[in-house]
Amino acid sequence: MTAARKSDPLTHRRNLYRSQPKDPRNKKHAMKNTLCRALAPACALAVLIGAGCTKSVSLVDDGGGRKPGDFPELAVDVFKPMDGGIALSDDEIKGRNTWNLWCGGDEQFWSRMSQESDGLIDLLKTVDSRNRPNRFKEMGLINVPGYRQATKPDEYGLWIDEAVEPEPSAIDPSVYGRSTGIMGFRLFPNPDFDEAAKKRWDGQRYYSDPDYAVDPTLVKPYRVGVSCGACHIAFNPCNPPADPENPKLENLASAIGNQYIREGKVFAHNVKEGGLFWEMLKAQPAGTSDTSRIATDHINNPNAINPIFMLDERARIAGAHVEVVSGDTLLIPGETNPMPVPHVLKDGADSVGVPGATLRVYINIGMYSQYWLTRHNALIGLTPQKPFQISVAQKNSVYWLATQQKVGNIAKFFMRLRPMRLEDTPGGGDYMTKDPEVLKQGKLAFAANCASCHSSKRPIAGTDPDAWFGEAALKDDFRENNFFSDEARYPITKIKTNAARALGTNAMSGHVWNDFSSDTYKNQPSVGEIDVYNPYTDATDKFTVPAGGPGYYRTPSLINIWSSAPFFHNNMLGKYTGDPSVAGRMEAFNDAAEKLLWPEKRLGKDSIWLTTADCRLQIQGAVIPEPLRSLLKPHFDPDGYLRIGDIPAGTPINLIANINPDADPAELVKLCVKLKEVFADIKLKKLDPAATKALMAQELVPALLAVSKCPDFVTDRGHTFGSTLPDSDKRALIEFLKTI
Repeated sequence: MTAARKSDPLTHRRNLYRSQPKDPRNKKHAMKNTLCRALAPACALAVLIGAGCTKSVSLVDDGGGRKPGDFPELAVDVFKPMDGGIALSDDEIKGRNTWNLWCGGDEQFWSRMSQESDGLIDLLKTVDSRNRPNRFKEMGLINVPGYRQATKPDEYGLWIDEAVEPEPSAIDPSVYGRSTGIMGFRLFPNPDFDEAAKKRWDGQRYYSDPDYAVDPTLVKPYRVGVSCGACHIAFNPCNPPADPENPKLENLASAIGNQYIREGKVFAHNVKEGGLFWEMLKAQPAGTSDTSRIATDHINNPNAINPIFMLDERARIAGAHVEVVSGDTLLIPGETNPMPVPHVLKDGADSVGVPGATLRVYINIGMYSQYWLTRHNALIGLTPQKPFQISVAQKNSVYWLATQQKVGNIAKFFMRLRPMRLEDTPGGGDYMTKDPEVLKQGKLAFAANCASCHSSKRPIAGTDPDAWFGEAALKDDFRENNFFSDEARYPITKIKTNAARALGTNAMSGHVWNDFSSDTYKNQPSVGEIDVYNPYTDATDKFTVPAGGPGYYRTPSLINIWSSAPFFHNNMLGKYTGDPSVAGRMEAFNDAAEKLLWPEKRLGKDSIWLTTADCRLQIQGAVIPEPLRSLLKPHFDPDGYLRIGDIPAGTPINLIANINPDADPAELVKLCVKLKEVFADIKLKKLDPAATKALMAQELVPALLAVSKCPDFVTDRGHTFGSTLPDSDKRALIEFLKTI
């Protein structure tokens, strides 16, 4: 292995881009795609572009010749102690089992990623049993009760958690795989591991020899699948574990949302320090997932993994949000036109109802990747994207059809999930006011300042809403069956929180999730201009939000807000404690609540995600198509690479990460060259931080902002409703929020 190979995995795949099938689109798109690879932060993962186009594949997924009926739902209550031990019907049990166990064939996707990413993504190493004692602390993963750290490698030399007692026999491994010892991660035999692969396989070398482990022709004994529970199962706030590394089933909740997961360490644990992508993952808050990283929308926008509660109440109030749907969307089970929809995604983009939203989640974690990866290039992105067509999935994917049959029971399970009250936790009452007058004051403050958006109980038409909310909030049953959200979309011009998630483009017309968003969403007008802070001029700039869907946030539910701090869609308001105990949750809640109502206590400008060290982007010159390659060749390094860097420490990560590959190609060419020149000048002259900032402000930043999809960098801003209240009202309001 050469020094260049060790420092740069792209070298290993020298002909990767050239191996793609020719795209009939014009040279303009070819130029955009190349510059996207050169400028997008995912260049650190450029090898994964091969996941979309490196070879011709069938659009029929690999179900081993099975039919949908060969993947039956599991009716045995194998997770009975979870979720507070609630009694479930047979259908609800099936729904929970599907949520926690079913991978939908995505083990094929993750296996493919491990072969085509030079080891950057390798879930078989993520589940290494030797990490079990510190999995929660280091990665935020939840260990499966009844398992232990392996005492020895298995027959293939792999370290997989050992079962203290066998997994329930009702769990069919041919349908659900077997447990890896981590909730939501399932192990499947690899059908490609034939006799030739066995002869070549060396488990010890797999762990010790990087060259061997990243060889794309290496066939591993197992595939690792991911269920929805991988990101959503976490600790029950009402029954936290004594030791987070060794929970019991009764300590777990299926859909509370894993507020602790470290997405980078779990899914890209081999990313190397020194690249912008490493800086992105380092800055990403715990408990968030950037679900638009694949398929990328070219905006760095990780978002909180929220709890799921009271789907029945959400379905009831969805009637107030009827949206027009058409085309393939109408093929989703239960779809009507128009369609009443609860908005699950934070930007309200999944505007096609619960079955459609659930099916999209399974696609997004790798189901039917044979087709999905032809709609975009993994991580790097394809401009333009192509819609994932439901009709194609229904025709060719056994896993789609099997999942389609299961989503109804998942919804039934969700309808049973109720709030988890602080008052019902061990010692929870010690954190709550005992003064009924203070609580009354808090209820009235909530009614006057919050309830118009944060209540699913609404006044009837013709009623004075202020008076109605004031009376309703004081009633003993106000919080019962109250989702504490109106499920409506509101423009970011009103909410004023960081705009990154609201500006996602994947659900716009013609994009990858076209069939999973309504015509109503896709025809939304622009919300206009928003104010964004420019850290180089210390001034406020204007940014115009595009029409066609982006620009909105749906109202988040306040249920269990006491247990789910930090706040906001990006988990950036408040202190992260990493402590699932009641005391740890309350420490986080109190800090976030203070900063919510006293904005002057926030980080503000200091919340901007910055590079912590010099880093770089790079692309192999040989993969750049002509004539662009000739134009840029004078700027190649001697080894044939176009390198952009070193990006100075202290650079806003999203200044680079949010570059729009659909900007004018000529301007992107100029920018690409200018970036290289300015960063080289900074390094050559050894400029100090002040001089670096001044040079970038003059030479680079205006051009970067001009091609940014989201130039909004302050991550804890906005939602200042209630900040003008008297302090006594704020304190009382916080006391009421603890009861929700």
